[in-house]
Order: sequence, then structure tokens, then C-alpha cells
Amino acid sequence: MRTRAAILSRAGLPRPYATSRPLEIEEIELAEPGPGEVLIAVRAAGLCHSDLSVIDGNRPRPLPMALGHECAGVVVSLGDGVTDLSVGDHVVAAFVPSCRACGPCRQGRPALCEPGAASNSAGTLLGGARRLSRGGAALHHHLGVSAFADHAVLSRRSLVRVDPTLRFEEAALFGCAVVTGVGAVVNTAQLHAGASVAVVGLGGVGLAALLGARAAGAGEVVAIDLAPEKLALARELGATQLVAAGEPDVAERVRELTHGGVDVAFEMAGSARALELAFTVTRRGGTTVSAGLAPPAARLALSPLTLVAEERTLRGSYLGSADPARDIPRYIGWFREGRLPVDRLLSARLALGDINRGFDELADGRAVRQMIVF
Repeated sequence: MRTRAAILSRAGLPRPYATSRPLEIEEIELAEPGPGEVLIAVRAAGLCHSDLSVIDGNRPRPLPMALGHECAGVVVSLGDGVTDLSVGDHVVAAFVPSCRACGPCRQGRPALCEPGAASNSAGTLLGGARRLSRGGAALHHHLGVSAFADHAVLSRRSLVRVDPTLRFEEAALFGCAVVTGVGAVVNTAQLHAGASVAVVGLGGVGLAALLGARAAGAGEVVAIDLAPEKLALARELGATQLVAAGEPDVAERVRELTHGGVDVAFEMAGSARALELAFTVTRRGGTTVSAGLAPPAARLALSPLTLVAEERTLRGSYLGSADPARDIPRYIGWFREGRLPVDRLLSARLALGDINRGFDELADGRAVRQMIVF
């Protein structure tokens, strides 16, 4: 079949993207799903910094690529061997497919699936196939999803069936922003009630972490960002202290507000400088969690003496250390109960043709989660 998709052929084009147009909306060929694969009609897809980091060249991926990784849609057809989904089911995509057979998967850590990581790096589906092409030449898949398109073929291992009464633009949030941000709190940090928290970087993932911290019973929650609008939203979502990241001596200000630092600090900005700030504002014996994806060449300047003498913990969190099949329905349940008002993260609804302008908004820090609605 033929479908429209946003194709990135060259990374690092200058801004504004509305002028340089790194993403071109093209009609491409989409093959039928193979064994273990599913064809979905995409209904909503979110614009995320992980997409932006491919567009600006900070996170190299094989090109040309059909971009997008956070989405919700409807099952259209099933490949051979897929027996636990039905046509018409509503599904959310997880951007790491899990084979359920490698070492990390057997240890209950599907976010670290080894074949899933290899296929994501290669720009293929989990089985190694590419189902996208343009003029007979193969196109790469983005994180096994390629969501900025009317239709997509994914591995069954990339999909989670969800409540069909959930609006698609809300459901899509759970595939990346929510599962990553809330998962960093619940799974990676295993935050306990009453703990003090700082969140550095208030994009979709950072604000989801803030909501997760409140849902987990955090006491003091310090929100840190450059954008006044995001700080104001953080206050509405439950932050108890707001700190502008650009003010002088920001680390000292946070430590003063929290009487020596927080129990757990979350870095969600995707920069080494933000992670160093998060580490600095963590108290003795505390934990610093990084879920931001800094450029590959970025390096940290941390004191090993501090790590040892203060018994600090520094942890990475990918996909919120989640098992998407378990955690996405669980977090949707929390949303239904009013514990996770993630619909507040939606900042704009766009048409596919507005995607380059949307990434300008994201790059400028003016948007939290923009959603392309099909």
C-alpha cells in the first residue's frame, strides 16, 4: 500500500525548520506486515526531543528515515503468527521492542533488550526487516515505529493493547513521555513516600516525572527549567519550589531551598551540564537519575571522591526501566483514577504538514508535547 510519511533525508539543516524543511511529507510504499508484525493506522503521534536530536544531528541515525516514535493507533491487519491482537484493537507503540528471550529480557529488563537495541540502531524492525521504501529503495524505520505517517508496520513486540475509550492523543503520551518519565520515578529510583525530589528539564518527560513523583507521594518537589511558562505549568502540576535554571548559583539556590539537597534528582534535559546540576543538588546518600539523552560525545565532570565519600548513586534510566506491557496499562489506570493528569502535557494539536514548524516550537522550548492528529 501507499501512505504519507515524514521523511528525514539529511540531518543538521539550519533553523528555522519551517524554512529549511528537514522533514518532507512524501507518499511512500509500505509493505504488508510479515510474520510477527502488525499494520496499524496511526491516529496520533507526539513530537519528542528524541526526534529532534535526529533532525539536528546530535543523535546520528541511518538515513533516509521515516521519523517518529511516540504514537497510538488502530490495528488494521496482522502478520502470520500474531494471535493475541485483533483488527480494530487500539494500541500504543513502545520505542524498544523486546524479544523476551535475550539476557536482559529474561532478567525482567525488556527496555534493555539486546536484539531490540540492535534493530533500533540499524533502522529496522525487530526481525531485521524494512517494510518502508521510496521509489524501490528501502527507507529506515525510527526506533521500530516511524510514527509520523498515516500507517505503519511494527513488530508485535513493539505494541501494547490499550483501553479503546482513551483518546488517541492521550494514549500516545504513554508510549514515550509517560512511560519514560513516570518509569524513571517508579522503576529506576523506586521513590518512597515523603522523599524530596528535583526535576531538571521540564519537557514532556520531565513533567511526566514530576507527575510521577507526586503520584508516588514525594514531599518536596523542586522544578528547574529555563522557560518561565514551563515553570508555571510545573507549579500547577504540583511542584512546591520553582528555580530558573539560568539564574546565578542555581545549584546553591536549590540546596538552600532543600536544606542541603534532595533525596532524588532527575535529569530530563539531555545535556551533560543538566546532569552535573542534578548531581550537585542531590544530598549525601541520595540518588541522581538521568533519563535525558545527551549527544554521544558529551562527557561529565564529576568528583569520584564525592561519589564514594557521600555514598551517592548515579543511575541511567532508559524507557523508564519499564516493562511496557505491564507499565503502560498501569499508568493509564493511574490517569483514569486522577493520579496522573498527563493530558495537561498536551500543548498543541498539529496536522502532519505542520511538523517542521512544530519542531521549531520544540527546539525553542515553547512546547511541552505537541501531537500530530490524523
